[in-house]
Amino acid sequence: MSSTRGGSPYLLVCEHASNHMPESFAGLGLDAETRKTHIAWDPGAVEVARELSKALDAPLVEAGLPRLLIDCNRPLDAPDLIPEISETTLVPGNHGLNTAERMARIDLSHRPFHRRIEEVIAMRAARGQPSWIVTVHSFTPVYRGVSRPWQIGIIHDEDDRIARPLIAALRQDMGLHIGVNEPYSPADRVYYTLERHARPRNAPCVMIEIRNDEITDAGTQTAWGRKLTAILKKYQETMRSAGGAYPYA
Repeated sequence: MSSTRGGSPYLLVCEHASNHMPESFAGLGLDAETRKTHIAWDPGAVEVARELSKALDAPLVEAGLPRLLIDCNRPLDAPDLIPEISETTLVPGNHGLNTAERMARIDLSHRPFHRRIEEVIAMRAARGQPSWIVTVHSFTPVYRGVSRPWQIGIIHDEDDRIARPLIAALRQDMGLHIGVNEPYSPADRVYYTLERHARPRNAPCVMIEIRNDEITDAGTQTAWGRKLTAILKKYQETMRSAGGAYPYA
């Protein structure tokens, strides 16, 4: 699913937007309640991404299938591309896949998802629009028994053009515990979408991780969307003022 129109220089991406499992996969051997948890998707993330898309007038590309089938934010050689274990949960339907079965998963979700991002970037470039890529995720308060105190994490590599002002603005809220390259960093191989689509184009990019107990309902999802919108709009206007138009391809 995606929306392609929008006057903003931002392009939003939500790789773990859905826990919808096609019936043909028989739930990968997992019960329905397990498939509702974070191992299948990032709860709350797509709602925040949609709020940002609407408020920023920015396109949004969403993955339509769960990361249990295949993780669209992983390179094809990643060991957790099709996870046999997710956190501590065994995924029976992912064990013992042959090459043809793995390729079928790639063709079903991974390849069309990234093709769609490429198409949106190309359409925008043809209109003279840059694509500053922001990916939106959520994370659990506890992972493998370890507490994660950050309410939001800003993930970036050496390109911190969006991350730096985003972190600075969030730090103005003294009540927030902000993670910088926490709970993940690019070294954890969680930066694939941005490495593939932003870095070759020198496009500003950032990965936003919100703790999922912060975005459990429409009110909190909207509140976080509005908070992030205000910061991203300020950066957008700063860059417009500095360059006369939006810099960066």
